[in-house]
Amino acid sequence: MSSIKEFLTNDHKECDEAFAQMEDAVADNSDDALLKFEKFYDDLNNHFSMEEIVLFQALGQVSDITENPSKIMEMEHEQMRELLSKMRNALEQKDKYKFFSASETLMILMQQHNMKEEQILYTLAQQHLEDDAEHLVSRMRSVVY
Repeated sequence: MSSIKEFLTNDHKECDEAFAQMEDAVADNSDDALLKFEKFYDDLNNHFSMEEIVLFQALGQVSDITENPSKIMEMEHEQMRELLSKMRNALEQKDKYKFFSASETLMILMQQHNMKEEQILYTLAQQHLEDDAEHLVSRMRSVVY
């Protein structure tokens, strides 16, 4: 059985790998750069959906959590979605400067965001949702962006 923290942390790593492959493809002017972007885009948005649809909802139902950090995480998801949109536009315009400007900002935001989730949010989920972890991980696995 995978814990909530382990499952979502591993998904962060998979998104990071897709991000690196996307950046390499764009830097190399690879024919599959747009395809690599779309994979990263889908992976990241699927991760957001797993959290927003399953994890954040479950945390919101735990009555003894007085300051649920999920709202801050959702705001950061929106910031990252905006950067993804800028990256897509830059790719379509074949503007590497704009693409890498947005992707660098996204990378920094993702690193900070993931650290907060892994150290605070996922730990909170483990503490308060441990009894339901198997069911929640199963539900997250079934989410398709």
